[in-house]
Amino acid sequence: MRNKCIFALASLAFSLPLAASSAVVEKEQLGQALFFDTALSKNHTQSCATCHQAGQAFIDGRGKGVAAAVSLGDDGHSLGDRNAPTVTYTAAIPPFHLKTSGTYAGGLFLDGRAATLADQAEGPPLNPIEMGMTSAAEVVARLKLNPSYVQSFKQLYGEAVFADAETAYKAMADAIAAFERTELFNPYDSKYDRELRGEYTFTDEEELGRTLFFSQQFTNCNQCHQLETTPNRAGEVFTNFEYHNIGVPENKALRAMNGVKVLDEGLFQHPDVNDPAQRGKFRTSTLRNVAVTGPYMHNGVFKDLRTVVLFYNKFNSKAAKRQINPETGEPWGDPEIPENISMDLLTLGPALDDRRVDALVAFMKTLTDKRYEFLLETDQ
Repeated sequence: MRNKCIFALASLAFSLPLAASSAVVEKEQLGQALFFDTALSKNHTQSCATCHQAGQAFIDGRGKGVAAAVSLGDDGHSLGDRNAPTVTYTAAIPPFHLKTSGTYAGGLFLDGRAATLADQAEGPPLNPIEMGMTSAAEVVARLKLNPSYVQSFKQLYGEAVFADAETAYKAMADAIAAFERTELFNPYDSKYDRELRGEYTFTDEEELGRTLFFSQQFTNCNQCHQLETTPNRAGEVFTNFEYHNIGVPENKALRAMNGVKVLDEGLFQHPDVNDPAQRGKFRTSTLRNVAVTGPYMHNGVFKDLRTVVLFYNKFNSKAAKRQINPETGEPWGDPEIPENISMDLLTLGPALDDRRVDALVAFMKTLTDKRYEFLLETDQ
């Protein structure tokens, strides 16, 4: 049954609804073709869709065990060091910027180094441990081998688009970004959305979870995972796009496999950020589809969503059992970057008992897009 559902979802990606402007439709359709095209990788084995699979809520579902935390490269052996996040709702991420409060927000990739969705699309083809192409010119040469691409690029971006490789490469990224802005990635049709429209009724557990999530007294979830100032608003993306260090431990098992020896300093690795106070901070991810897009955290160190809630809860609980990672049976690992941890936000609420932990998980499951609800069933 699951394979049939995944096949149906993959097919869905090739049947987008028509938009009002024929030019926009063509750009979306071009971006769609590019998103699924393995010719954009060195060995013709990897596309955007390889690490962002339509049937898996646009995450990488290929890996098993420790390797599931990150993505395998086009070369067949390279492993990354960060978890591939879902592409759903990335269109809502604003450009990278410094807020008047002095807090960084926005930007693509978990360290914000790509200002926009199109900028992000330029990265993977030229990453040596991802798609492995050596230059924009090499990618454009592959594009020019496809007569349909040549025709579409010239119609959308002008007859001279291929005169300069950088211009053509940016056009490719622009088209992919246009595809990622379509309803396929941004349907807003989860149980949460349907409940707001009167089309679904929360269970008692889901309702308790929602109350806890938006509470100013019992949890601090919405301090980072709420954009709109008023709770229960249509179109909520469940992130304020800001950067925090929450004390995530190093994924040592992964590092033993991929051979990475350096610390992941997050936002401090952004080329325009030189403030040591930003070390270890990562952009707050959307909670939409969070229940079906594990493993979790920037390095995929946690497998289960309930574990993530318990990890946050450890900051507010003195109970011995809350200081143990249920996935390992050992104490929670030390933070990879022990400085700059947002303790002011992590310690706002009281300790949660099991009932409230489970209720929060139940509520977050209601943030799953309708087409991916079958993935919740397969995890039971």
